[in-house]
Amino acid sequence: MKATRLAGTAAASALMLLVAACGGAADEPTATGPGYPVTVTNCGVDVTFDAAPQRIVLLKSAAVPYLHSLGVMDRVTARAGQYPREYYDAATLAELDRIPLLTDKTDTSGHLQISKEVVISQEPDLVLGEVDNLSRDTLSAVDIPLLEEPAMCPNTTATPTFDDIYAQLETYGRVFGREAAAADAVGALKERMATIRAGAGASSGRTAAVLYPTVGGGVTYAYGTASMAHPQLEAAGLRNVFGDTPERVFEVTVEELLGRNPDVLILLYGDGDPAAVEQGLTGLPGAEQLTAVRNGDVLTQLFNFTEPPTPLSIDGLDRIVQRFGTGA
Repeated sequence: MKATRLAGTAAASALMLLVAACGGAADEPTATGPGYPVTVTNCGVDVTFDAAPQRIVLLKSAAVPYLHSLGVMDRVTARAGQYPREYYDAATLAELDRIPLLTDKTDTSGHLQISKEVVISQEPDLVLGEVDNLSRDTLSAVDIPLLEEPAMCPNTTATPTFDDIYAQLETYGRVFGREAAAADAVGALKERMATIRAGAGASSGRTAAVLYPTVGGGVTYAYGTASMAHPQLEAAGLRNVFGDTPERVFEVTVEELLGRNPDVLILLYGDGDPAAVEQGLTGLPGAEQLTAVRNGDVLTQLFNFTEPPTPLSIDGLDRIVQRFGTGA
């Protein structure tokens, strides 16, 4: 799988003219730049880049904080999906506002609806984020590489940690030839994590659950040890009441929640009104008996503040500690 599309750029055209002027053959390979080719393994597949990607299409928002940290958001030529403004600082928002939005249409389960023709027409040399109707194999057939966040790879069994954030930042640094910027960004994130952990203090002994309610009633989902919710709760000094469940996400009933009766509830959602999300849980029959609901210890926050592991997960941890931390 190759990510080189240099022949379509002005820089490559200029280089070919220079070679021709010096008597070189115009069809000889152009230079790929120092440090390339670069091969990274993503979802069990080796992806090779002959040069740093210059035309990126975003199909999910998870990569945005990584790209911003590396200073390569100007290479994103199109985006699709949801990009809630609460995730980003002013500088990142300005970068996003510059990028054309292809579509934000999703189905009832929140999955992006976009055709392969629309994406391919953008002539990307990298697509970030896999969606149901636009797979890695589909794009590979037309020589377009795809990278997915490792925690969202199909059939992944790895248990996520905050170290995954640093590793993914370093991977993007290699892909874009920004290793030094990646190292600086990792150092800054580690310093921030140390500050947040100090604010969290020692384990409070309080229990917690991270849930994804259905607005308007219906299925409630909980997150086990294969989700980023688990290390996030641990770092905040809270014990996950579903820490004995090895799955990433699974359905739960109010009866099961009452049996485990967490002191704290963190409710995740994709978009919309957070008050409606909270009502999606607290309005269920029997939910008023939950300790967290009775005491008002419920925090509603956007999904990417927890999953997948990205710098936004550190922002989400900070929000949890600010609300429930015990540190001085």
